[in-house]
Amino acid sequence: MSRFVEGEISARPRVEVARAVVVGAGVAGLSAALELGGAVVLTDVAPGGGGSTPWAQGGMAAAMGEADTPAMHAIDTTSAGAGLVDELVARVVTDGGPGAVAWLSERGARFDRDAEGRLVLGREAAHSANRIVHARDATGFELARALTVAAQADPATRLVPDTIAVDLIRSGDRVVGVLARQRTDGALVAYLAPVVVLATGGYAHLWAATTTPAQAVGDGVAMAARAGAALADLEFVQFHPTALASGSDPRPLLTEALRGEGAVLVDEDGVRFTLADDPAGELAPRDVVARSIYRHLHAGHQVFLDARAAVGAEFPDRFPTVFALARAAGLDPRVDLLPVSPAAHYCMGGVAVDPQGRTSVPGLWAAGEVASSGLHGANRLASNSLLEGVVMGRRVAADVAAASPVALPTVVDVPVGAETTVEVDPDGVVATVRRLLWDEAGVERDGEGLADAACTLDELVGAAASSRPARNAVLVGRLVVAAARARTESRGAHFRRDLPVPDPSSAVRRSVVPTAAATRPWSVTEAGLVAALVVAS
Repeated sequence: MSRFVEGEISARPRVEVARAVVVGAGVAGLSAALELGGAVVLTDVAPGGGGSTPWAQGGMAAAMGEADTPAMHAIDTTSAGAGLVDELVARVVTDGGPGAVAWLSERGARFDRDAEGRLVLGREAAHSANRIVHARDATGFELARALTVAAQADPATRLVPDTIAVDLIRSGDRVVGVLARQRTDGALVAYLAPVVVLATGGYAHLWAATTTPAQAVGDGVAMAARAGAALADLEFVQFHPTALASGSDPRPLLTEALRGEGAVLVDEDGVRFTLADDPAGELAPRDVVARSIYRHLHAGHQVFLDARAAVGAEFPDRFPTVFALARAAGLDPRVDLLPVSPAAHYCMGGVAVDPQGRTSVPGLWAAGEVASSGLHGANRLASNSLLEGVVMGRRVAADVAAASPVALPTVVDVPVGAETTVEVDPDGVVATVRRLLWDEAGVERDGEGLADAACTLDELVGAAASSRPARNAVLVGRLVVAAARARTESRGAHFRRDLPVPDPSSAVRRSVVPTAAATRPWSVTEAGLVAALVVAS
């Protein structure tokens, strides 16, 4: 049994030892856990909640059509990524598409099929072929359901719900576990394991307008940063063009599959204004469409998605999720125009990983949206996220299986002060961060606004000290703003009004690495962490 260094923590946590700990129960986390053959899965929601996974409407991209190939899929992925896609990773993930569909089907995922049992393949923006495998407009929900049922039936996999991952536990330069807090009674539990997999999702909920659930606030990125892991491409946040402008938080997503089926974007005069920005109109890359809508709205227009002719009376059967969301907002998409606006939707940046999902810190892997594998580059190709979660989650498990076993140490470093922090945000710091990032690091940014945001975030460090959610939000916000300031060009989802032209010399991925002085997660200030960033191109 491992022991703790004296003085490291005043309230000794209960200790549990596992073969592997997976943080997150979305598609990436469950794919990894099921293949690991023995894992504890920590999730801060109920089983099947799965973070952002159940919210994924459109589908999963995979080259399954007769006229399609993984190579074509890789080319589309690389093209959408605006020069920053890791071509090796793109080939690895797209090559894994057909196998991922088969693997999911074997575990009970019910994809849409025609009368002959063939997969029904949809099409979305920037894809050159019909290759979107879906379960109507609730694909993520179906995958979360199937994988959760499979995990619950797997004697080697243990789901631990209502558990908050507080921080990573280290021994020297190696991650050896996760310090967690139970929601039910607030007790701390130290889960020790030679393998830790982060699958916590992204940080898009840190923007005031977002389509993502409340869990998507970058906790995994914050934990990895405090453990000294390299982070990459944090400035690249994708804004979905068509969130329902209903005033709710988060904003309901109107899946891109609607535009794939022929729905069009119009203003109050019925003008299809996006055609002036790109001949592909509604099916241009997401960053182009999002900026087109953003500028039209800021010019005083209204923007609507018109799916009356494209879908019409078939809405309840073909797009039941969207239909229900619209009806809840008092709209009938069969006869009404749907008001839309862009909203933060997906993070291309995250914890830097290699094609096997390894981070820069021994003992720590990452998969899914929390990771930056290089697949998405500067702009994610639609419906590649579920695919990446499955393929990379399984690759993590394969990499772990191929590695030599590592014994747990007898002494570990447990974060100082975890027992004194609260899980609420009494000073409203998170809300302030969300408004700030939307205003100054949103669909369009500029140097002056980013500099102001950096100063404001610096001032919030003290107010965030006693709250885990606030501290993580401020840390991730500062890292994002620092990355956006460092990229002095526009590329993909990162658009700077003051530097609107891509710089060919900047067509490189960038990572930030916390220095050794910042690896004592609770005993140093977040200001020290950001000030000590080393930028490596």
